Amino acid sequence: MGRALIIGAGGVASVVVHKCCQNPEVFEEICIASRTLSKCDALKQKLEGGKTKIQTAQLDADNVEETIALINKFKPDIVINVALPYQDLAIMDACLATGVHYLDTANYEPRDTAKFEYKWQWAYREKFEKAGITAVLGCGFDPGVTGVFSAYAMKHYFDEIHYIDILDANAGDHGYPFATNFNPEINIREVTAKGSYIENGKWVETEPLEIKRVYNFPEIGEKNIYLLHHEELESLALNIKGIKRIRFWMTFSDNYLTHLRVLQNVGMTSIEPIEYEGKQIVPLQFLKAVLPDPASLGPRTKGKTNIGCIFQGVKDGKPLNYYVYNVCTHEECYAEVGSQAISYTTGVPAMIGAAMVLTGKWKKPGVYNVEEFDPDPFMDALNKFGLPWKESFNPELVD
Repeated sequence: MGRALIIGAGGVASVVVHKCCQNPEVFEEICIASRTLSKCDALKQKLEGGKTKIQTAQLDADNVEETIALINKFKPDIVINVALPYQDLAIMDACLATGVHYLDTANYEPRDTAKFEYKWQWAYREKFEKAGITAVLGCGFDPGVTGVFSAYAMKHYFDEIHYIDILDANAGDHGYPFATNFNPEINIREVTAKGSYIENGKWVETEPLEIKRVYNFPEIGEKNIYLLHHEELESLALNIKGIKRIRFWMTFSDNYLTHLRVLQNVGMTSIEPIEYEGKQIVPLQFLKAVLPDPASLGPRTKGKTNIGCIFQGVKDGKPLNYYVYNVCTHEECYAEVGSQAISYTTGVPAMIGAAMVLTGKWKKPGVYNVEEFDPDPFMDALNKFGLPWKESFNPELVD
């Protein structure tokens, strides 16, 4: 049915490739492109021989002309961007120039500022609409599935949703003293930034990890959760009817936070360049180089994740609470695709979102967040492709 250019060759990209090959009726041919060609070739060698044809290419995704040339050579129907958020705009420019659909898992973030918001990509709305092509933003799990969950809750259960709490819990253990579950540079920038939430149409800012609660998660038990800023708050506040407050919470162990605090105190999480032996280096990028590669955590990680949304609102004038979530097991993810659950929960939705575009279910010209599409076919695909969801109408609430 279609051809996909997958940009990136890390842990999430590996899951996307595996899942595209599990869905050959939609993904007849894929091209894996990255700055490191050997990683692309390794994925091809692991998976070729099935119905999905696989090519590889070396690509500097910061170079728009280079990306345009690859698109013109491979002629994909969609570009799945699972590279770095810094590269979103360059890849979108290449898609515009070639008339190809676009999908990513995280919104644009400038290299020199630890700030992520949708304004840069939303500015492309009219351009994509005029070009007659679709851009799907933030189609991982959070953002991504959390937006689909919100649209599903709105469509089937609520007249208005007043409160949303997004809860992301990782109860896995990889055995390292300190490691991040996805790109260390992006992860640490996210965690060390100021927290924020939306209340009554306004952003409320907090100090990093200032607000803490304890939540009893289904299947993994009580965990400390901390309020973070997260990108889907911005789009959900616009797209879900009746919103009064949206918050995002993530679990961190005391061990993780202690290591992070020490690294901050000695300047290792800084994104300001310093001079070392006559060269300019960014401390956080150096730290990334010495930390374990998240793609290597799969065989070591044991335990489960639980990611979902708690909604409070009204239906037919009556109050209603609703919790929808997915529980994923690290060991099962590794057995299936060779990756831990953090990469799995991001890569599976990216494949599903691309399939939604290629099959016409989510195909309309412009730039969209996932909650602006029909959630039902996506929710069905989550059950089919490894991320089954559960629901409760009597959940424990976050105070």
